[in-house]
Amino acid sequence: MTHFPPYAFPYFRIPLHRPAELRFDVDPAGDRGESLDAIYDRIHRPGNPLHGLPTFDLHDSRLKVHVREADGELYAYVEDTQRRCLAGCTVFNRLVEVDRRADRHLRSPHSRYLAQYQRLGIATAVYDWALGTGICLMTGARQSPGAHALWHSLARRYESGFAELRQKKLTYLGGRIDPRDLDRLETRMFLLPRTRSLSQFRAAVGMQDAARWDVGALVRRGVEALRP
Repeated sequence: MTHFPPYAFPYFRIPLHRPAELRFDVDPAGDRGESLDAIYDRIHRPGNPLHGLPTFDLHDSRLKVHVREADGELYAYVEDTQRRCLAGCTVFNRLVEVDRRADRHLRSPHSRYLAQYQRLGIATAVYDWALGTGICLMTGARQSPGAHALWHSLARRYESGFAELRQKKLTYLGGRIDPRDLDRLETRMFLLPRTRSLSQFRAAVGMQDAARWDVGALVRRGVEALRP
């Protein structure tokens, strides 16, 4: 078995296979992407670009994760070796909303797992692995209730916080925020690997302090509060 060693993002090295084809097989938003069965078949078909990927084991001995990198994004395919199928996958996407400086350090994870493999700690273990490699994680614009619970569970073990993302710039909102602000599309939560302090992370991504009296933000929140 080939084990995938930890690395410091973004300077990892995973064998690349025909990059032009590597962005269509996972669609975390729904069923438009390639099926898990089709991906499993490709992983085990000699000569296919997905065959022979680096792997690592999870907490359950029957589960093995196949990992690849394409265009700066990471794909983690979780295989059930006993049932000979994919339990699901997590893709660590680049955030198109951030600037190039922040893009070097941040990825946004999206997962899809079959119902029988949910709530078994698989996604948590995959996120733990990603954070262990040095990747900083940030939520997307929307989260499912399950993803929200996962992030807050991880926040008990990793440095976390909230930021406003607007016009490709990040503004630090603190370690805790008003629940009403959490629902705003511009509000993002982040998780940091243990190798990064909050100050190091903020300096690396160019995260600025929130102005004490941000008139624009107050007006926006006032308008949002008046909406039905």
